[in-house]
Amino acid sequence: MRIRDILRRKGETVATVRPEATVRQLLALLAEHNIGAAVVSPDGTTITGIVSERDVVRRLHDRGAELLDHPVTEIMTSEVRSCDPGDKVEDLRRTMTEHRFRHVPVVVDGRLAGIVSIGDVVKSAIDELQSEREHLVDYIQRAP
Repeated sequence: MRIRDILRRKGETVATVRPEATVRQLLALLAEHNIGAAVVSPDGTTITGIVSERDVVRRLHDRGAELLDHPVTEIMTSEVRSCDPGDKVEDLRRTMTEHRFRHVPVVVDGRLAGIVSIGDVVKSAIDELQSEREHLVDYIQRAP
């Protein structure tokens, strides 16, 4: 299975937040879309960084509620790992697990084309296992 297969099912819409947006605005976006992370982008296509609920919680603990009025650039991860639609889901699953990423933007020709979460990756693995199980059960039931 490839990343494009996940995107085909879930869609290519990516929640983005502008670099100058406040952490408070980020939280509103995350709540509105019921998501755990947003790509930081000045134009919706280039990637400046990525910021997650986890980033907010960790910085709130250190800096207090004043953080809410600061720009997301103060808490985002600026070195973002991305993937290509043609990449294997298995390879991305391994990378996400080893490096403890929960969200990976999908990039095509330097432009944001989607995002894959660890939940998407796990769901694809479950779907593959279910499909294999169904094929095996069908094979066994047809055997003489």
